[in-house]
Amino acid sequence: MNGPKQLADAGQSIWLDNIRKGLLTEGTLERYIREYHVTGVTSNPTILEKAISGSDEYDEAIRARAAKGIADPEELVFALALEDLGAAADLLRPVFDSTGGADGYVSVEVSPALAFDAPDTVVAGEALFAKADRPNVMIKVPGTPAGLVAVEELIAKGIPVNVTLLFSPGHYLGAAEAYLGGIQRRKADGLPLPVGSVASVFVSRWDAAADPRIPEEHRGKLAIHIVQKTYAVYRDLLDTDRWTALVEDGALPQRVLFASTSTKDPNLPDTYYLGRLAAPGTVDTVPEPTLIAFADHGMVCELLEPDFAHADAVIASIAEHGVDVELLAADLQDKGAKAFSESWASLLEKVRSKVASLVSA
Repeated sequence: MNGPKQLADAGQSIWLDNIRKGLLTEGTLERYIREYHVTGVTSNPTILEKAISGSDEYDEAIRARAAKGIADPEELVFALALEDLGAAADLLRPVFDSTGGADGYVSVEVSPALAFDAPDTVVAGEALFAKADRPNVMIKVPGTPAGLVAVEELIAKGIPVNVTLLFSPGHYLGAAEAYLGGIQRRKADGLPLPVGSVASVFVSRWDAAADPRIPEEHRGKLAIHIVQKTYAVYRDLLDTDRWTALVEDGALPQRVLFASTSTKDPNLPDTYYLGRLAAPGTVDTVPEPTLIAFADHGMVCELLEPDFAHADAVIASIAEHGVDVELLAADLQDKGAKAFSESWASLLEKVRSKVASLVSA
């Protein structure tokens, strides 16, 4: 059976964690939508770096824009990214329309340099959304303390947001609170409540960080049970009176999204996480090689259950080996933000060099 279809049948949306021009010009994304049940696309600075600086696919577009006086690397990167993401959003527009705005999104991230600057993140998010000029574009904002302030502001303005770089149940609750705060402000102002949002919880980086420190029998378990606990918190939140009241007035759920789902440990199957993360009402953003592998030989092991007791027991047993989960969550978020900043800086420098070489050629 088609692995992605199993995920879709379980009620989980599949978003491709990749964007590059070839996916669009060669009809690959259209095929993934049709055959692999892909209903969304995400990007990040690392993905953009590989796409734009790792090939000559964008040289003509860079040369054309540079000839018009557009030579600022950041402006160029966003122009190129939005061109691709806009085309992807158009392919996914039928999904967006048929689900009432609950699905069918593409995500573009604000500059990682703004991770700790709420006002400028809001300004950048508004500008990106306006330039994209499509309702099914989500602005990715890191779930740092400053980022969460910006999330509430953007949601209050009616701009869809993908809250990224979340790792723990506590991080997720911060993102959910920011989303709810924005929706409640819209309600108080008499504005329409349907504003799309997802809370992106990173998965495999937990095991990549913890497994070298713990006995073999515990390896490959921390990430799944952090996710299981987060999913339980998410399900509990959906049952609160606060949330129910907003739903009755037309609000959409801010769905939990499982990110970083490729397998980092070569001793684990390449579809290890996908087969264990199937859960209704959630999103799984999948790197292209992992999606292809799951379509070829992956399968859903069992549906993820919102089980606090089991998750806490496993997490506690791992913590006994010197893994402080709260400290590790903070460290992973900090390192994730720095990694995206480094990718972004590298991309801008490569684009700057490419502009110089193309203009002088």
